[in-house]
Amino acid sequence: MNGPVVWEAAEGVGTLTLQRPPANAIGPALVDGLVEACDGFDGAAVKAVVVRSTVPGFFAAGADLKALVGFDRESFASYLTRVNQMFDRIERSGWISIAAIDGFALGGGLELALACTLRVASARARLGVPEVKLGLLPGAGGTQRLPRALPRGTALDLLLTGRSLEGAEALRLGLVERQVGNGEAEAEARRWAVELAGGAAGAYAAIKRCADAARDLPLAEGRAVEQREVIGLFDSEDGREGVAAFVEKRPPRFR
Repeated sequence: MNGPVVWEAAEGVGTLTLQRPPANAIGPALVDGLVEACDGFDGAAVKAVVVRSTVPGFFAAGADLKALVGFDRESFASYLTRVNQMFDRIERSGWISIAAIDGFALGGGLELALACTLRVASARARLGVPEVKLGLLPGAGGTQRLPRALPRGTALDLLLTGRSLEGAEALRLGLVERQVGNGEAEAEARRWAVELAGGAAGAYAAIKRCADAARDLPLAEGRAVEQREVIGLFDSEDGREGVAAFVEKRPPRFR
């Protein structure tokens, strides 16, 4: 269980643990750990993954600036491309990812949470993108995913001021889907993951693709994606099982 990231999977639920004290700063070693974890989850055929931290007070506090000090323009660009590819992989994975935020999720930490499908925050959570205070901007999807998760003006407020949100405000604005008491974010995320683990993985992946189409495409093109996906599900093993179970008045047995 050594290293900045560890993972495990059981009964359709995966757990991805960030454990790089003092603040889970996102650097090359942590990104390597995320890659290994995603490879493991894909091989284990999980349906839902809880992304959590064992570092008290932190989900992840942003980029490991000390590791980046010696980077030149080319090496920084190469590293940033790798981080973005990793976050894109989490976002586009077939499994549902749930970020359990019970502390600071800043900069790259919030960008990681935004790449997850769903987010649970505690009352003491702090979410923000403070890069502007360094004369920079969040370059791992922050300027793109934040305006998709929030109204444009609200997203610009956070991006331009670098201020952070408490858990209750993040819930009110829609940046997180659930808000719980301090110390309860992981338990709530796990309950959610266990509930989802009983469903049809193919339907989950298709719903994610449809929701992304609704965000990114005109209505007619989005509906075409929806029609293609539901036809594919109807003709799938799980789709046939779900319909048969309903007709026979029994719980479905998804593969």
